[in-house]
Amino acid sequence: MAEAPAYYARRGGLLADCWTLLHPPYTLWHLSYAVLGAAIAPEVSWTPLVVTVVAFFLAVGVAAHALDERAGHPLGTRFGDGGLVVAAALSLLAAAALGVYGAFRWDGTNWPLALAVPVGLVLVVAYNLELAGGRLHNDLTFALGWGGFPVVVGYLAQFPGADGAHALAMVAAAGAAVALTYAQRRLSTPARQLRRRTTAVAGSVESADGSVVPLDRDTLLAPLEGALRALSWGVSLVALAVLLTHA
Repeated sequence: MAEAPAYYARRGGLLADCWTLLHPPYTLWHLSYAVLGAAIAPEVSWTPLVVTVVAFFLAVGVAAHALDERAGHPLGTRFGDGGLVVAAALSLLAAAALGVYGAFRWDGTNWPLALAVPVGLVLVVAYNLELAGGRLHNDLTFALGWGGFPVVVGYLAQFPGADGAHALAMVAAAGAAVALTYAQRRLSTPARQLRRRTTAVAGSVESADGSVVPLDRDTLLAPLEGALRALSWGVSLVALAVLLTHA
């Protein structure tokens, strides 16, 4: 039986394909950054928080992953290219509309949030379509766009001003998100290579005591995907913990 394209991938009907396309652990991970940014603000308004999370779900969870799948169908879903493009376009438009709504809806114009909307659109399109010769399709851009950017936007949706310690906390959290997301890429890239583009693994590890451990694909995948699973839950729980301080 063929190796699953991801540890969370499912095979079956339409629901299984939707689940696989959404990359649930990673989508939850990146949505948690938006929640963390909001929770660092002096006060949390729940409606802007929900709007922010939904907008990122549409842009990151649906649009970005649909564009990824269109490029060679690495997940093996049965969605056609046309359907994936339509899903990505509609999701991006809806995410942008929510961003504009948030920027101009509450307590006057939130100009920093308004400026973040086109930046987010450019990040998704340029990264996933590998525009500009793929110059933006790299680990650092991913870490900034899928890690630091959601933290900043989550904060700005709550509080567009600079409020001393809270603003510094947001900057620190954004830096942590960039580092964690960079680590995610450093783990997930070899994991994808092993699952999707490796036909055989040969070799062994000899310990100082003389014991020999044979190497195979499962042996190499286990620490990579174990760390990714733990990080996806850990980041999500940290965001929840900080948010609960406002409850």
